[in-house]
Amino acid sequence: MTPWTFICLSLLLMIMPIQTALASSDHPYHFGFKKSKNGQLPSINEEGFKGIVDRHGAVFLGDTSKKELYLTFDNGYENGYTASILDTLLARKVPAIFFVTGHYVKDQPDLLKRMAAEGHLIGNHSWSHPDMTTIPNAKVKEELTKVKDAVAQVAGQKEMRYLRPPRGIFSDRTLAVSKELGYTNVFWSVAYRDWDTKVIRGWKFAYDNVMAQLHPGAVILLHSVSKDNADALGAIIDEARKQGYEFKSLDQLPPR
Repeated sequence: MTPWTFICLSLLLMIMPIQTALASSDHPYHFGFKKSKNGQLPSINEEGFKGIVDRHGAVFLGDTSKKELYLTFDNGYENGYTASILDTLLARKVPAIFFVTGHYVKDQPDLLKRMAAEGHLIGNHSWSHPDMTTIPNAKVKEELTKVKDAVAQVAGQKEMRYLRPPRGIFSDRTLAVSKELGYTNVFWSVAYRDWDTKVIRGWKFAYDNVMAQLHPGAVILLHSVSKDNADALGAIIDEARKQGYEFKSLDQLPPR
């Protein structure tokens, strides 16, 4: 082996760990969880990304020692049911957070103003709903900043602290970048297939799916485009309270 060959091989071995680390930091994960049954806590251990989620302070659970629930809605677009959802929340004095996209901000300013006026949080769901693991850091920042600034202008909410990654896709890098921008990534521990607007199964289907998964500290994900969700929401809240649960705002999450 010539001295030059030795030098080249040494440089290559030095670069390889860096390349591997970069590739690993951008490995995409699709959030998933082992569902709760009979009040037992759900888990993300089986999905293989618990360490990454924990390291960046992301949440999918609240305080699991207390019968508290956190109600969250994904609002990518409006399908005619958010006003009804807001009516139910107002009547029952329940706080929620609505994760909105740029399309929603531009298309539904009145609903956005109502969310803020009635004491709900508005969260970031990105401007154009991309897979953020496929775009550079500068573009991630642009996606999030545009939503924050537009919501502040339309609804007067100056601070935006919570992010739900589009489609639940994330990486070590995207969690780190969004954390640097001041966001807590919020996943979920109660959910079901409710985003397909072509499939309407009735309020009881939504009710049964949510109630079967309830557990202390649950972060409930519902899509506002679902008629089933809108129709079932009142019954879900009423029964959860009968079972001793209390609905909390994400701002009341325990510190991490």
